[in-house]
Amino acid sequence: MKNEFNVIIEKDSEGMLVASVPELHGCHTQAKTMDELLVRIQEAIALCLEEYGEDNFGEREFIGVQRVTVAPWSAPHA
Repeated sequence: MKNEFNVIIEKDSEGMLVASVPELHGCHTQAKTMDELLVRIQEAIALCLEEYGEDNFGEREFIGVQRVTVAPWSAPHA
């Protein structure tokens, strides 16, 4: 069983920390503090593995994060 996962951590506009696991589609949680977030994401990972089985998550491999700049976009005029 794989026991290490990459976790992406972001802060939302309200200051909440949000964690997601790229290798486990739909595995995410949020918390006010980093300590609480790390406990919650470990619980979320365990629940995802229990619910869907370890074999269902071998299809994705985390490669990395890349920042991309996009020019401002404006909607077409109706």
